[in-house]
Amino acid sequence: MRVVMSGVAGVGKSTVLEIVSKGTQYDVVNYGTLMFEMARELSLVQNRDELRKLSVDTQINLQKKASGAIGKMDNVIIDTHMAIKSPKGYLPGLPEWVVRELRVSMFFLLEADSSLIWERRKKDPTRVRDKDTEEEIEEHQSVNRYYAVAYSVFTGATVNFITNIEGMPDIAANKIIMELKKE
Repeated sequence: MRVVMSGVAGVGKSTVLEIVSKGTQYDVVNYGTLMFEMARELSLVQNRDELRKLSVDTQINLQKKASGAIGKMDNVIIDTHMAIKSPKGYLPGLPEWVVRELRVSMFFLLEADSSLIWERRKKDPTRVRDKDTEEEIEEHQSVNRYYAVAYSVFTGATVNFITNIEGMPDIAANKIIMELKKE
């Protein structure tokens, strides 16, 4: 089974997924990291944050290549983004051709208060982030919800909204683990 875990940058996906992977038999594959490795091999980018600034056509080709690789895996949680905020607007992180290739059974959308996400982003020196306002972060979370529901139309997969409460990632992780055990 393949499931998708998504959320805006700074929501705490990595922390929650670390807990989930320890409590399940699922491997975690980061879709963006796979795309980055492929783009770097082609000398298209030097860091992962440059991916969203590539041309739309280039991003689509990388998405197709990565989805083909992940679509062959089993018992995997795909760490990715529902919507990618690019200079030209929001780009689907999992367009129709990608979700069909992945054959996803469940979508999880991790969310948190936009002010907490904004604070987390300010403290993260490891990434080159756009300077989004709290309102822009909230908008991005809303767009993610719309995309998640649209993706479920193509796949028949369920959509689960999980709140990541500040300082309590175990609560969010345990909700995800319980849903995975139902499958």
